[in-house]
Amino acid sequence: MNLNETIKNGRFFLKSHHDEIEETFQSDQDKKIPQPTLEKEYDKNKEIIKLTPEEEFDFDEINLKDLIKNRKSHRTFMDKPLSLKELSFLLWSTQGTKEIIKNNYAALKTVPSAGARHPFETYLYIRNVENLEQGLYRYLSLEHKLLKIETGNFDEQMLEAALGQRMVIKSAVDFIWTVTPYRTEWRYSILSHKVIALDAGHICQNLYLSSELINAGTCAIGAYSQTKSDELLKLDGKEEFTIYMAPVGKIK
Repeated sequence: MNLNETIKNGRFFLKSHHDEIEETFQSDQDKKIPQPTLEKEYDKNKEIIKLTPEEEFDFDEINLKDLIKNRKSHRTFMDKPLSLKELSFLLWSTQGTKEIIKNNYAALKTVPSAGARHPFETYLYIRNVENLEQGLYRYLSLEHKLLKIETGNFDEQMLEAALGQRMVIKSAVDFIWTVTPYRTEWRYSILSHKVIALDAGHICQNLYLSSELINAGTCAIGAYSQTKSDELLKLDGKEEFTIYMAPVGKIK
């Protein structure tokens, strides 16, 4: 690996390249190619768990200024469960669907996304949530429901995926976000990848703030094993792969 060339490529990635695209450039959307689905398909035979609806969130309100001021990364958590209502709130806050528009063209969610493409899926390794078995789950954001993937203790695999960061096996739940790039590429093609990275940041910041509201904390993890994380979630690593993760737990 040429370090200088790698740094150069990284800086190129961070820049906007809209003014460099020729007028003749066409995305798959411009070519009238059918758009990808708004959400990953799932096995309808798997157990589906109803989550607490938005209307029932009744947590104590905190001044927004104080909420932002108090936000920080937490790596130490109490051995205390989250309630299903609290988990529902965190999921809704980070990827909840407010409206589906234009005959399934796009979903408006609680976080911004370039072109309303929302290329992410939210997976969970649940360790300590009331009335839920330990195991792997996926948030069905369009329905505000939880898909049970596989129950069991995945501490060892999760620890390997997080490169030994032990907070992921001390938390109540680990959020693991994956990306399906083509949802954004369909509209923005080679301009997609910077905005996908920006969109991931929007999600995690909402997790920070919503965690503070329920006396919990989180810490964003960008240093993880791509291979181990994708293996844990049984992803192909090409059309869908892990992009970000964050443990959440109760704090003092």
